[in-house]
Amino acid sequence: MQEVNLKQENLDFRSKEAFKTLRTNIEFSGNKIKSVFFTSTIPNEGKSTVAFETASSFAESGKRTLFIDGDLRKSVLKNRYKTGRIQFGFTHYLIGKNEWEDVICNTNVSNLFLVFAGPIPPNPTELLVGDRFAEFIEKVKEEFDIIIIDAPPVGSVIDAAIISRQCDGGILVIGSGETSYRYARKTKEQLEKAGCKIFGCVLNKASVGGKGYYSKYYGRYYGRYYGKYYGKYYGNYYGNDDGNQ
Repeated sequence: MQEVNLKQENLDFRSKEAFKTLRTNIEFSGNKIKSVFFTSTIPNEGKSTVAFETASSFAESGKRTLFIDGDLRKSVLKNRYKTGRIQFGFTHYLIGKNEWEDVICNTNVSNLFLVFAGPIPPNPTELLVGDRFAEFIEKVKEEFDIIIIDAPPVGSVIDAAIISRQCDGGILVIGSGETSYRYARKTKEQLEKAGCKIFGCVLNKASVGGKGYYSKYYGRYYGRYYGKYYGKYYGNYYGNDDGNQ
């Protein structure tokens, strides 16, 4: 197994509590939840950071956690969190060059393991449709308590819908002011038509007041959680049906 050191961010109390709440909400979505994908409508809504910090929160709670960088086209994680060189990535496994154990990285964070995307392939969609992806998810479900997959934005490519088929459910991350209500709702409907189970949505970069590290570096990540499971408790962040946010 590969070894990697992560460059950890120091979240303040409010940020940590936000991700603990999100983690708890996922846990209460069902007692057999093992694999969760995170996606967004468009790039730059903060999806990857929300997914990674959620995985870190699961690891902190004692869960043996695997985080998979599933954006084979444009990984934003390879230079953001790690120090050192990774020899094998997810694409190495998908093309049959390496086995699943070879591409998993043990980290300096207790209970947290990573799979980086690897070299950009010419045919990412075809690789995800193949049997090896499904086999990988089934295998790691036996080895880990929870698998978090950072999938590409839905509005860009079909990859997120393909990834979702191997997951128990997903989270849609929406950047406040980054996308419209109608576009976000269309994305949610597209995922549901593909057979994806949506646990809920996270309103990211929402202004909740306050100053300091949380506001400067994290754009006030956690807004309100909505959906079938949590809407009545946290409110409907979307706004009115006329499309106003």
